[in-house]
Amino acid sequence: MNFTDLPAVNACLNGLSTCLLTAGFVFIKRGNKNAHRNCMVAALVTSTIFLACYLYYHYAMKRAYGEAHTRFLDPAWFRPIYLGILFTHLVGAFAIVPLVILTVTRAFRQRFEAHKKIARWTWPIWMYVSVTGVVIYWLLYHKFPQR
Repeated sequence: MNFTDLPAVNACLNGLSTCLLTAGFVFIKRGNKNAHRNCMVAALVTSTIFLACYLYYHYAMKRAYGEAHTRFLDPAWFRPIYLGILFTHLVGAFAIVPLVILTVTRAFRQRFEAHKKIARWTWPIWMYVSVTGVVIYWLLYHKFPQR
């Protein structure tokens, strides 16, 4: 395996995070706190591994090709749509890091009412980032593969 395989790995990690976040949400709604905690910790680990792979991939791209990312050029009519999805994904990705830290810290300290208040914001943003990560991969490497 080399760094060019990482986009597929990252999409799988994002997909797994989505599944774990969904399961964690269902478990807490059903009152199963242990299963909720386990799913959310697993989602955190999965997302952390994703972030490490993502950063390494872009570092390796820059070293190998002089650019850290793949440009979306074709089809030109879809480029603004792709960039819109990418922009909202990136904004969410930057926002989610401190939100996850705050949410996890509150849970760890057993401040569950404060945890619940911030989790209402954290969970949907984290879900959006995870889902759009898979969508971006699919668009960039499968639906409209860039050269």
